[in-house]
Amino acid sequence: MKAKPKEINIKNRRATFDYEITETFTAGLVLTGTEIKSIREGHASLVDTFCYISSAGEVWVKNMNIAQYFYGTYNNHEARRDRKLLLNRKEIARLSKNGRDAGYTIVPLRLFINDRGFAKLVIGIARGKKEYDKRQSIKEREDKRALARVMQKR
Repeated sequence: MKAKPKEINIKNRRATFDYEITETFTAGLVLTGTEIKSIREGHASLVDTFCYISSAGEVWVKNMNIAQYFYGTYNNHEARRDRKLLLNRKEIARLSKNGRDAGYTIVPLRLFINDRGFAKLVIGIARGKKEYDKRQSIKEREDKRALARVMQKR
């Protein structure tokens, strides 16, 4: 009987707090062998990452940290290199059209391994929140927790 691999679900929690997500896309990643092995061990981070569209019409993720693979030798990868995202032309066109607007950016939200074993990145078109929007998010989260406690006591 095969052992079930552990679920890899790396989230960018800060993105949902700092940004209001308007639209999401799921993209594949172009990775090297040691990078995918490191992701499967859960050694990746989406803190301070963002995406940009190059002049050649390709989408890249910048500043994503994938720790070096422990058993990698001289073939090991750079931890914070730019990585290409795999999207179709229509999705890239929508990203570039919406991402060009003032105040909008393309932010990675979640990194996961799908059922076929490929690394996927969920990216979103996001607009930055103001300080009062963040306070409102905190208030809503605390209200949900208080309601959950009351319902649990019953």
